[in-house]
Amino acid sequence: MKQALAAVYEGQPGELVLQQLPVPRPGAGEVLVRVLGCTLCGSDLHSHEGRRRVPVPTVLGHEIVGEICELGPQTGHLGRRVGERVTWAIVAHCGTCHFCRADLPQKCVQGVKYGHEAFRPGRELLGGLAEYCLLVPGTTVVPLPEELPLEVACPASCATATIAAAAEAAGALPGRACLVLGAGMLGLTAVAWARHHGAREVVCVDVQPPRRERARSFGATACLAPDEVAGWLADSGHPQGFDIVFELAGQPVAFQAGWRHVRTGGTLVLVGAVFPSAPVPLELEQVVRRQLTLRGVHNYAPRHLEQAVAFLERTWREFPFASLVGPWVPLAQVPHAFELGRRGESIRVGVAMPVRG
Repeated sequence: MKQALAAVYEGQPGELVLQQLPVPRPGAGEVLVRVLGCTLCGSDLHSHEGRRRVPVPTVLGHEIVGEICELGPQTGHLGRRVGERVTWAIVAHCGTCHFCRADLPQKCVQGVKYGHEAFRPGRELLGGLAEYCLLVPGTTVVPLPEELPLEVACPASCATATIAAAAEAAGALPGRACLVLGAGMLGLTAVAWARHHGAREVVCVDVQPPRRERARSFGATACLAPDEVAGWLADSGHPQGFDIVFELAGQPVAFQAGWRHVRTGGTLVLVGAVFPSAPVPLELEQVVRRQLTLRGVHNYAPRHLEQAVAFLERTWREFPFASLVGPWVPLAQVPHAFELGRRGESIRVGVAMPVRG
């Protein structure tokens, strides 16, 4: 049986094991893809560090681009072809359970989540840090425009699609004043998304000056330190606060500061807190009196991935998404990629697969 190199996380924080794993033949409704590249999301780093629980052993990585190399039986409904470059939704869903019928397919009770699944016979290759990935039935597969660079396309299936879901939760963006907390991949994507979709003001906040200043090239109308927000609101003629606040830093202190800047009747969308952290105080009386809407967004539905790819196709030349992925590290040196990711010198680190003839 054909073998594939894979980086396996076995549950020991900070360690990965390079292994040769069998490449399965795709069964009914399945698709086999050759992985072209995978970028390391913050949640991959948290899992690898042991800060976030994940079933083991597993192949991490879910910001993936691949090339279809084999279609199993009963995949005609997908409309895909061998040789096509694609990305796919992070969760394969059944379509019939309570959550799927409630428009929450990312919470499917039978869902398969790429980069988060423990090994099962024939389903070891379900993550991006391997030469091949098996797409199981229920996976939304989205073709990628030929001109879209790999470093732009890889984050589509996580960061970009998540922001599409967050924007939907926030409501109409044209003419709105938005506050974006955090200037990582999620935050910068949110800034560009909001500006592209007609937001009047998009203020980006981050504790690190170089990160927040980068937001200007993604369309931010102001880039501030956390303690500068109240002054900016007063000086800019928006004393009532922001229409929409996107919390994308995942830090309790960001939430505590940010929710106070939502105007009466405004919306706070929480996205960044994807690993356990300290609880935060919340003045319920203020939530009630100010008629605030709090929305949590975790992952996304298939339509959001389609929207994300369309957005990147329209805007990747306008906004410097390609610059957010730093060095590309070969799969055989994947521990080094995680070390670079922990240093935080680049927004994303890419893992490149061997070129096969």
